[in-house]
Amino acid sequence: MRTALRTAIATALVAGVAVGTPALTAGAALAADGPVAVQAGQAAPAAQAPTASTETKAASTPVKPAAPAAAQNTTPARTGDGWIENWKAKPGETFVRDEVLRGGTVAKIVKAGALHYRAYLYKEGQAVGTIEAAGRSAAGQDNGHFFVLNPDGTTHDWVGNTAPNKPGLYRLVDGTVLQLARKDGRYGLQLIENGKGRGYTYVNGARVVWNFGKAVVVLEQDGQFSAYVPGSAKQAAPQPVEAAGYVRTEKLPNGAEAKIFKVGESHHRAELYKEGQRVGTVDADHRSEAGNDNGTFFVLHADGATEKWVGNYLPGAKPGVYKLADGTTLEIAKKNGRYGIQQLRWGTHGTGFTYLTEPRQVFGFNNATVVLEQDGGFAAYIHGSAKQAAPKPVTRDEQCTVVTTVGIGAGSEAELTMSPNGPKAKLQDIGSGKVFATLDRNHPSLPQSAGIIARIDNAFSATPSLYTKVEGGVGSKGGSHAFPKLPKGCALNPVKGATSGQGTTGNTGTTGNTGTTGNTGVTANNAGQTSVIPQGGVAAGVELGTEGDSTALVAAGAGAASLAAAGLGFVVLRRRAGSRG
Repeated sequence: MRTALRTAIATALVAGVAVGTPALTAGAALAADGPVAVQAGQAAPAAQAPTASTETKAASTPVKPAAPAAAQNTTPARTGDGWIENWKAKPGETFVRDEVLRGGTVAKIVKAGALHYRAYLYKEGQAVGTIEAAGRSAAGQDNGHFFVLNPDGTTHDWVGNTAPNKPGLYRLVDGTVLQLARKDGRYGLQLIENGKGRGYTYVNGARVVWNFGKAVVVLEQDGQFSAYVPGSAKQAAPQPVEAAGYVRTEKLPNGAEAKIFKVGESHHRAELYKEGQRVGTVDADHRSEAGNDNGTFFVLHADGATEKWVGNYLPGAKPGVYKLADGTTLEIAKKNGRYGIQQLRWGTHGTGFTYLTEPRQVFGFNNATVVLEQDGGFAAYIHGSAKQAAPKPVTRDEQCTVVTTVGIGAGSEAELTMSPNGPKAKLQDIGSGKVFATLDRNHPSLPQSAGIIARIDNAFSATPSLYTKVEGGVGSKGGSHAFPKLPKGCALNPVKGATSGQGTTGNTGTTGNTGTTGNTGVTANNAGQTSVIPQGGVAAGVELGTEGDSTALVAAGAGAASLAAAGLGFVVLRRRAGSRG
């Protein structure tokens, strides 16, 4: 805010930024729900209490400069229209008065028509600009000295009271609360009443003047603004304030900031800023919401907790089964043009589909937060895990794989896996989980030197079993454990060179049970079937937030905040409870 009223050489005004530039130009009228500028032909606003220079009624003739001192008689005469002593009102103008502003600048004020006043400004006797108040107020600024001319001829003149250009909430000296924001490269202000904004109006030109209650506010093109309360003995710069319920500010991975506020129980709101520009609002009212800015995800929960990450995103996923980085298995489906999601547990057991009711929704499955988009794309974040990755499509073989664990004695257990590629057994210590042997079709039994007996019987059949004997001594016996059956619709893959009756022989001197040929050449029907069962227990999946309808994370505006231009901001959509398929 260093724009100055200067002389032709050292104090000449920069074109378009000068005091002489009207503060409100065509197209800069205030929004309908904001402060209303006085238009030509309308009644002028009530005059504000003037400053010492405001409303000082001068004689009907221009001020005559004092006679120069004798020592100045040798100074050449100042000639031309650029000097104050040669000023004359133009045709159609009626001279009103001279005002001497703080700093010594002289303003020659004339009436040019109804609701149309003009001020010719002179500094050190030389013309430095003109302010035109035609139907609306206009302002000039000279190194922190402000001069406002209203369309009824009244003026305001003050120094300082300037706030920085950082977007946010500000309180004026009279208690008025304003909010500064930036959009498409332009700064704007809105009045906040009862916690709600009245609508932004943005700068169009070098500067703009508004009245908010009794306060006169000048907003500069660079976002700095100054406020003056006429008639008040107390004057000060607008002070930054935090809205009621302010909790914290978080930095997002893409450089954006989220200011988080507590609105009520199970209700938090985040105001999002990027590059100093307000780009959206996330309103998590009894449910979680999410935003996506070119792969940067921000999730706000109703209790104020957040997650933020970059990537882990599979765009435009097709209906099918997918596995998360922690092994959680999910299924995506499409019904009546809407995508839905469910968790798959223990083979064929789906938890039930929840279909989108908004362009974006948030779900919780085990330890994962999942964001599902309206095009079927989805992202997942695993809480507390160093391993993060995008959801991975599950293959047909993985969908048809089932796992179970059985105890085999002596503090050991066997993890039995059955897939279209046949059985697999991992023998491991129960306490440490350390695997000490693995059996499959290629290695169906342990050697005699192992000290225990373990073999897969009928390894090429659909009903294999594991025989183990891990304890010695008189009377000790072994035991057999059947592998889990393949899910319905799944079958063994063809095995090259396998023949009917092919079995496995353990190294115990006896031949294991003869198996039968797997169902070679049979194509599995996998529609709706299960996926890989993750390692360890799989807890019930639950959706984040409370079920129930809501209006529109990323939410746009005051309930659904569109974060600005494409690729620049979060598109936030309030989560609704999905319908069950």
